[in-house]
Amino acid sequence: MASPSDQELLASQARLPQHVVHRGFVAETVVLNLRTGKYHGLNSTAGKMLDALEEAPTVGDAVPGLAEEFEVERPQVEGDLIVLCRGLLERGLIEVSSAPPA
Repeated sequence: MASPSDQELLASQARLPQHVVHRGFVAETVVLNLRTGKYHGLNSTAGKMLDALEEAPTVGDAVPGLAEEFEVERPQVEGDLIVLCRGLLERGLIEVSSAPPA
């Protein structure tokens, strides 16, 4: 499957697959892919982004809350979130699908 464009990614729903678990700590979030047995460490910012992705209906819907929380302009958060999602996708730590209709 081809990688989604940035706009397709922002309009997609991102979820952790059943074979991925994570736990947040003060300084980082640890993500474990149970299929590969590999642990991945996310800094606290990326961990908060992952939490926001789990709660938001689409990737793009996570941007306003994160921008407010981090006190950063929305375009910066959007770009950072796209980069994070692409990295998580490459490692099989999230799955994206078309968002259900509202």
